[in-house]
Amino acid sequence: MRILMVSQYYRPEGAHVVNELAETLAERGHEVVVLTGFPNYPAGVLFEGYRQSWRSVESDGAVTVRRVPLVTSHSSNPLGRILNYASFALSTLTASGLARRADVVYVYATQMTAALAPAIWRAFGGAPYVLHVQDLWPESITESGMLPPAVSKTVERSLSGWLRWTYQRAAATIAIAPTMLRTLRTRGVPRDRGHVVFNWGRRIADPTDPAAGGETGENEADGVGLDVMYAGTLGDLQDLDTAIHAAHLASDLEGFTLHIVGGGLAEPRLRRLAEELGTTNVRFHGLVPSDRMAAMYRRSHFQLVPLRDIEIFRGTIPSKFQASMSLGIPVVTTVAGDLTEIVRTNELGFAARPEDPASLARAFREAHAASAEQRSAFAERALDYYDKTMTRETSTARIEQILATAATEGTR
Repeated sequence: MRILMVSQYYRPEGAHVVNELAETLAERGHEVVVLTGFPNYPAGVLFEGYRQSWRSVESDGAVTVRRVPLVTSHSSNPLGRILNYASFALSTLTASGLARRADVVYVYATQMTAALAPAIWRAFGGAPYVLHVQDLWPESITESGMLPPAVSKTVERSLSGWLRWTYQRAAATIAIAPTMLRTLRTRGVPRDRGHVVFNWGRRIADPTDPAAGGETGENEADGVGLDVMYAGTLGDLQDLDTAIHAAHLASDLEGFTLHIVGGGLAEPRLRRLAEELGTTNVRFHGLVPSDRMAAMYRRSHFQLVPLRDIEIFRGTIPSKFQASMSLGIPVVTTVAGDLTEIVRTNELGFAARPEDPASLARAFREAHAASAEQRSAFAERALDYYDKTMTRETSTARIEQILATAATEGTR
């Protein structure tokens, strides 16, 4: 197939799903072109070595990459974020020639605005398109805290009709969790065109190789006490305030530390909260180079996977869950809905209610009380679950088949 992939993010940005899908499809003999912006995520600053232009074409192995200009921004300023999303969507319209040559268009929908051009192309006889929905809209905008309530209502009303039109005309829509698919069906996705494909994890180290973690000068997790690690963005949606309060409630647990790795807009507030509580079992590590992350993972007994109590998150499976499973590390999660069900049903760790410090503190106590044998069993189940449901090979093969079926629409 001739596949055009539309994604606001692409290598060298760390959007591993679209990066690895493009690579895999090219390896399988397809002609792959990626239409993307100039790299600036997550800081909103253009990467060194890049200058924006209208005619930028480069090669990434067997993948052709066409870049279009956009407003670089990733701040808490809603105007900057909206301009960032909208400018990419409008810039992609200039690449209609790529769409005319494609058999199928794949849209990596972290922002649904990336679907604007593919939907318009299709309306005028262009190639069928497949949506790979990563975040539900409009809630990802209206419930992010960026917009005042009155503005959020206006944005929701203005986007809802366009989103339904886009879903209805897609040749297929891929959701990353069952609850997300059920929600998308209520918003226009035809029943026979909706699919669930779990995002795959990035196995950053061989879980069977004790030397893969690298040298850090600290001992790996040894079953003594409890080391829980959160690794990711420090933002409002992650609800790390609850995690810090819960850690404080569990401060009597011997050898218990909550490690927070990463950076973000909420970091100063979170550090102040820990200081005001006087908690001594929360440790901030800041941003850690990627080549040291395997070692960080190895020093933890459990990974913390939290999110706020928002309806759309019931159909969300954060990528840190797959990363943890790939290394055989069980989780403590506050993500209600699909993820809590997966963790409990498959015995992959412990689940607590979101935005409930007392509930999360109880989960920390259960994890602390787990014996070495129980933790080993958790690890074995985590690896088995990952290998059966969340590998790159399994998920990309399903997406390839969905694209092939969608491409037949263009030949009718």
